[in-house]
Amino acid sequence: MINLFTKSQQAYGEFNNGEIIENKPIGFPQDGGALRPYSNLFYWAHASATKDSIIGLHPHRGFEIMSIVLEGEIVHYDTLQNKWIPLQEGDVQLIQSGKGISHAEALKKDASIFQIWFNPDLRKTLQQEAKYIDVPKSDFPKSENKITIVGKNSPLSLESEKIEIDIIEFDKGTTTLPIEDDFYYSIYIIEGELKNDALVFKKDDFIIIESEPTLVLETLTKGRFLQIKSPTTTSYPTY
Repeated sequence: MINLFTKSQQAYGEFNNGEIIENKPIGFPQDGGALRPYSNLFYWAHASATKDSIIGLHPHRGFEIMSIVLEGEIVHYDTLQNKWIPLQEGDVQLIQSGKGISHAEALKKDASIFQIWFNPDLRKTLQQEAKYIDVPKSDFPKSENKITIVGKNSPLSLESEKIEIDIIEFDKGTTTLPIEDDFYYSIYIIEGELKNDALVFKKDDFIIIESEPTLVLETLTKGRFLQIKSPTTTSYPTY
């Protein structure tokens, strides 16, 4: 089964009078959009800055919050590190917010990021101290056309169970993805165009795949996408 959610079906948000614009495949209930949290994916936003802009200090508890810098530069502050830290294209930041942490983000002009919230077992994480880690692009393992953000040999691991995250680049020909039972495969097209039978996937499309033996994607124009593998059921209650 392949479910496609175009940009127009996703939720919309903005900060600072449109200085930062977001489309959200998985938004908060008040955001609108066609999707709600599923698996242990709670929130997913693609944010782009039209000029230098700051999202001010705000709190988090329990959830794991990952920011992936797709283009440009951001600068991050949190109450654990107590300083501003720059992140460049390809770098990844993970906040495991535990008992509580506050952070702020400054996006430079033309920067774009994913911010994704994962839902661990809150019965445990709300009792834990907060943790924070930055990983530079060069530390993530790369093989052929794939960069592993969470998975084999990655320096990042999550409390949220059975999560794997990859950035997959496509240039020409076909890309074949094995699809395991009991997992969702959530894909965001960062750039480029792909085709599966009569379906065409383009920039900012969001796709959820399940119960398919394999997925064969034909390249129309080269690009890349982010793929998250997550369980159809979790061993703990989600929010």
